[in-house]
Amino acid sequence: MASDALSLTNVHAFYGDSHILHGVSFSLRPGGVLALLGRNGAGKTTCISTVVGFLKPREGEIKLFGESIEGLSPERISRLGIGLVPQGRRIFPSLTVKENLIVAQQREKASEKPWNIERIYSMFPRLQERHAQLAGTLSGGEQQMLAIGRALMGNPRVLLLDEPSEGLAPLIVAEVGRTIKRLKEEGQSIVLVEQNRQLALDVADQAVILNTGRCVFAGDAGEILNNEELITQHLGVFRAH
Repeated sequence: MASDALSLTNVHAFYGDSHILHGVSFSLRPGGVLALLGRNGAGKTTCISTVVGFLKPREGEIKLFGESIEGLSPERISRLGIGLVPQGRRIFPSLTVKENLIVAQQREKASEKPWNIERIYSMFPRLQERHAQLAGTLSGGEQQMLAIGRALMGNPRVLLLDEPSEGLAPLIVAEVGRTIKRLKEEGQSIVLVEQNRQLALDVADQAVILNTGRCVFAGDAGEILNNEELITQHLGVFRAH
């Protein structure tokens, strides 16, 4: 049986003495998009930080395509194939668009279609138009495209997107959604942390809901859409009928 792209089993994580993740378990299928949902403070970003190695789990196992990665350094985890588009984008404002991409380039992996500058530009034509422009002068939407492009330059096996629609206008949010769908069509495995539930469930095939650091739902994304009780209880959103 093929390994999951990413799996967490009984993961516990702490900030100092604060117990943030309580036995979190879920798995991402290869080529799938998993939406990681929950209210602010539910533990979503802590979960991402633990996967990428910024925070070491006290207990539990994290596997990338069957290989244990928990406790490794962030650099090693990145080289093994975890790519991160961080919350707030964190591009290098004083570098040009092209320099931001080049600085993130890892040796092209032995895949049929490795990510390189040309392929990033074909996916994001606006980045090609602005290749010589300082990244700090781009619009919020363009900076988000650059942040995604920069992560792809590492040729990740699993791409983690932390709040990619944050602070963006609705038209740009729709563009982010289309980008995620295109990556999914290309077989990219993705974990999407997103406050915008509509965007997340539109692109995801799997979903996990965290509440106070515990996994309260893991299953098909479609199961959440019509489950008012689940939405109200764990996502804190009331919908008018």
